Amino acid sequence: MPSSASLPADTHDLIRVQGARVNNLQDVSIEIPKRRLTVFTGVSGSGKSSLVFGTVAAESQRLINETYSAFVQGFMPTLARPDVDVLDGITTAIIVDQERIGGNPRSTVGTLTDANAMLRILFSKIATPHIGGPNAFSFNMPTVRGSGAIKVERNSESRAVKQTFERLGGMCPRCEGMGTVSDIDLTEIFDAEKSLSEGALKVPGYSMDGWYGRIYGGSGYFSMDKPVGQFTEKELHDLLYREPTKIKVEGINLTYEGVIPKITKSMLSKDIDSVQPHIRAFIERAVTASACPECDGTRLAEPARTARIDGVSIADACRMQITDLHDWVAGLDDPTVAPLLIKLRDALASFVEIGLGYLSLERPTGTLSGGEAQRTKMIRHLGSSLTDITYVFDEPTVGLHPHDIARMNTLLLRLRDKGNTVLVVEHKPETIAIADHVVDLGPHAGSLGGQVCFEGSVEELQSADTLTGRHLHDRAQLKDAVRAASGAIEIRGASTNNLQDVDVDLPLGVLAVITGVAGSGKSSLIHGSMPSDAGAVVIDQTAIRGSRRSNPATYTGLLDPIRKAFAKANGVKPALFSPNSDGACPTCKGAGVIYTDLATMAGVATPCDVCDGKRFDAAVLDYHLGGRDISEVLQMSVDEATAFFGEGESRIPAAHKILLRLSDVGLGYVKVGQPLTTLSGGERQRIKLATAMAEKADVYVLDEPTTGLHLADVEQLLGLLDRLVDAGKSVIVIEHHQAVMAHADWIIDIGPGAGQDGGRVVFQGTPRELVAARATLTGEHLAEYVG
Repeated sequence: MPSSASLPADTHDLIRVQGARVNNLQDVSIEIPKRRLTVFTGVSGSGKSSLVFGTVAAESQRLINETYSAFVQGFMPTLARPDVDVLDGITTAIIVDQERIGGNPRSTVGTLTDANAMLRILFSKIATPHIGGPNAFSFNMPTVRGSGAIKVERNSESRAVKQTFERLGGMCPRCEGMGTVSDIDLTEIFDAEKSLSEGALKVPGYSMDGWYGRIYGGSGYFSMDKPVGQFTEKELHDLLYREPTKIKVEGINLTYEGVIPKITKSMLSKDIDSVQPHIRAFIERAVTASACPECDGTRLAEPARTARIDGVSIADACRMQITDLHDWVAGLDDPTVAPLLIKLRDALASFVEIGLGYLSLERPTGTLSGGEAQRTKMIRHLGSSLTDITYVFDEPTVGLHPHDIARMNTLLLRLRDKGNTVLVVEHKPETIAIADHVVDLGPHAGSLGGQVCFEGSVEELQSADTLTGRHLHDRAQLKDAVRAASGAIEIRGASTNNLQDVDVDLPLGVLAVITGVAGSGKSSLIHGSMPSDAGAVVIDQTAIRGSRRSNPATYTGLLDPIRKAFAKANGVKPALFSPNSDGACPTCKGAGVIYTDLATMAGVATPCDVCDGKRFDAAVLDYHLGGRDISEVLQMSVDEATAFFGEGESRIPAAHKILLRLSDVGLGYVKVGQPLTTLSGGERQRIKLATAMAEKADVYVLDEPTTGLHLADVEQLLGLLDRLVDAGKSVIVIEHHQAVMAHADWIIDIGPGAGQDGGRVVFQGTPRELVAARATLTGEHLAEYVG
C-alpha cells in the first residue's frame, strides 16, 4: 500500500475561489482551508454573505442538483451559477441560516424536527386504550367516514354489497387542529350609531363613495340612511353574513356578499405578516383568538387525548418542557418499541444539548426567534455520521446570551473535529476567538467593501490594521451618571408563556435594557404583556418582505415626494417616475433585466438592451430635476442623495428628512434604488428602524437591534439610541450585547434560567449595581466584559 503522503487525494485540502463578483464583491480571490473552522468578519454589508452563501454554498448546491436527471431537476429550484471565475475543491454544503421558519399555524417544533412523528408512532403502538395508527394522533388529520355500495365479483357474477368505513384522525373537529378559535368583534366592523352613507363601516377600503356604495345602495336589502344599530335582524344578517348573491345595479350584473365572508376571504385568511400595516392593525383589532374550548388548545380530538402511556397522553407529552419530556421517555422500557425509544431519546437530547430544552414540542414555529429557528435547524445535523461536509452558519450566536455562546462554540468545534469544514459569518468576539482561520472583508460596506482586507489567525488579526482588528478588543465603559426616569409603564401579573406572575415597572424617558438567557421570558414580557395603550412602536426581527422591485426608496416612502417633485418640475404626472407604473421601460417592464427561462437549467438574466438596465422608458429620462434624471437619482447612495435633496433647486424637505434617518442608522453607503433582496440581514433591520422612527411615537421597543452589526457599528447604534432618548423618547431594548447593557440607564434581568427555570425578574437597577452584585448570570458576564 502506498504511503498516504503520496496519494494525490490528500493534496485537496483547500477551497479555492478566484474572481468572485457576486453583489458587491470586487474580484475576490481566496483560499479557505478544509476541515477547519473559518470565521468571516467585516462590517454589515461588506460582502461576507455574498462570498460564503452567494458564492461557495450556492455553487455547491447547484452542482449537487446537476447530478440528478433533467426530469428530476424540473421539480427542483433552478439555481444560477454565481459570478465567479474559478471555484475549486468545494464539498457538499449544508446551510444553516437565520431565515425565520414559515409561520404556518400548523407547523410546530415537534412537526418540524420529526419528534412528533416518532411520538405518534409510539402512542399508536403502546398507548391504552388502543385507538388506531399514527394518524389517530395527528392534529393535521381529520376523521373521515363514508358509506355506500361496492361491487363484489364472485363466480362470474357481481353483487352490490353495502360498506361503511372510518379513518380515525387526531384533528379536533371544532378548531380543525389549530388550537384556537377566532371571533370577530362586530364593534370594530361597524359603528352602530351611524348609517352606511355616513360611513358606518370601519373596514379599511370600504368607502361608500365608490363601488361599495353603489352595490350596497342598489342591493335593496337595507336602507343606506338608517343607523346600523336600528337594522332589523334580517337586515343586519344581509349586511354581515349574506352568501354571494347575483344582483343588478344600474343595469350592470354584480355580486353582493356580506361583509364578514368577504373580509374573511380577502383579509383574514392571509398570513398576517404579508398584509399592509393598516390592514394588519385592523385584523389585530377586529379578530380575537381564544383557546378552543373543546380541546383546550391541544388541537387534538377526544380519542387522542384519552389514550395514555403511564397516565400521560400525547397532548401532555407535547406540552411538557423538552427537558422533562426527555426524562419521561428515558424512563420508558418496552422491548417492542426499543429502536424507536432510542431514536426519540437522541432527538430530545439534541434539543437539550443545543440549549433549547426550555421549548415544548407544541410551540408554533412562527413564534421562534431567529436564533431559536437557526438552532432548531442545527438539531438534525448534530448526530449526523456524515463527514467532509461544508457547514455554513449565518451568525449562530444571534439571540444568545454570553452564557449560551460558550455552548454554541463547543458545538461548532465538535462539527469541525468530526472532519467537516465549518464556515461561520459572525461578529461576536467570543466566536471569532475560537477560529482556526479568519477572513476579514471590507474595508467598509456596499460599494466601498467587497475586498479581502485580512486573512490569517486570530492572533494576527488582533494586530492587523482593519476595522475588525482595531475593534476586536473594544470594551464599553459603564456610564458615570445615568438618566432618571420620568414615569413608568406598569406591567402587573404577567403570565404569558413561562412568566411567573411578574410585576415590573418599565421606566420612561430613559434607555432601558431587558436581558436574560435565551428563553428566560424577555420577549414574553415585552411583546406579550405590555399594555396595548402604551402606544409603543415595536421593531422586531421579522424579515422585510420585498421582491427585486422593492428598494429602500419604495420601502421607506422616499420615492413618493421625489416623484411628485419631478412631476411638478416637468409638468407631467407622478406615475411616469415609477419603474413599476407608467414610466416602466416597455421591453423589460421596469425590471431592468430580461429573464430567459432555460427549463431544467438556471435561467439567465441579461441587462435590458433598450433601457440599458435603467428600468425607465427613454422618454422619461428626458425629464430632469436639478440636472439629474430619475434613474440617476436611484443610483445615488443615501449620503449623495441627502446632499442633493438638501439644497438648491432640487431641495425636497420631505425626502431629505427620510434620507437623514437612513443616514442616522448607518446606511449612508446604500444606493436608494438597490433591490431589498441584495441587502444583508443587518441592513434590512436598520431600514426597518429608520422607517419606524418616522412614526410619531413616544416609546420605541427594539428587539436585539445589534443583530448583524459589526463591533464598529454598535457604537453608532448606541449614539442613535442616545439621541432618541435625549429627544424625549423612551427606548426599551431586548438585548444580549454587553456594550448595550453597559450603556443602559436601567437594566431588568429576567431569569435565572430558561423555560420553567426562568420567567422571574432577578434584578432591577443600574448597570453599575448589576456588576457590583454579580448575583445573576448576566451580572457575571457583564462584570467580566467591563473588566
